[in-house]
Order: sequence, then C-alpha cells, then structure tokens
Amino acid sequence: MSLYQISKLLYGLNRDEAAKARFKADPESLANEYDLSEEERVAFLNQDIGLLYVLGVNGQILMHFAALCQIEWSDYLQRMRDGVAKHGPVRAGVYAMTTALDEKVAGA
Repeated sequence: MSLYQISKLLYGLNRDEAAKARFKADPESLANEYDLSEEERVAFLNQDIGLLYVLGVNGQILMHFAALCQIEWSDYLQRMRDGVAKHGPVRAGVYAMTTALDEKVAGA
C-alpha cells in the first residue's frame, strides 16, 4: 500500500487549481502520475470516501476531496462509517492507531 502517494495526490488536489481542473477533465491521467496500489486507484477514481478512509487517508485531506466531489458533510461522515463497516478497521495512518485503542478499550 502506498498511503503516502494517495495522500500526496489528494493533498495536491486540495491546493492546486490546475490539478482540480485535470481531475475534472481526466482523473485517470492524474492518477497515473502517482504510484498507487490498484485498490487506491479504484477508490480514488470511484470517489470512494469510505475505502480511502479505511486505507488511512487523513480526514483533513479527505474532507477537502469530498467537498471537491460535491459530497455533503453528513454524507461524508456516513461514507466513512460505511467504509469501516464494509472494509473493516482503518489499516494505516493515525486512525489505525485509534482503532486499535478502541478495540483494546472495548475488550477491557
């Protein structure tokens, strides 16, 4: 998994108007410029907020991508919940650590 690469792609979209225009015109071409796993590529191209969250993308980066995709705030939050329900706990990044902590507390 290349969490850094997918995060870098989404971060660039948040800051660069030219990248936003490219995303709207040809998202596959933009995705090809990054070393993404197939799962990351599919999640990005499908604008799958839930899977991107489970893969470990930081929520601050992800919420801007959701806004770019015209996903309402409440729907964004629900898509993250649905992602965990469908794909399991967060796999990497800071949220993976909090998931592990939640599991320890629940098991205590």
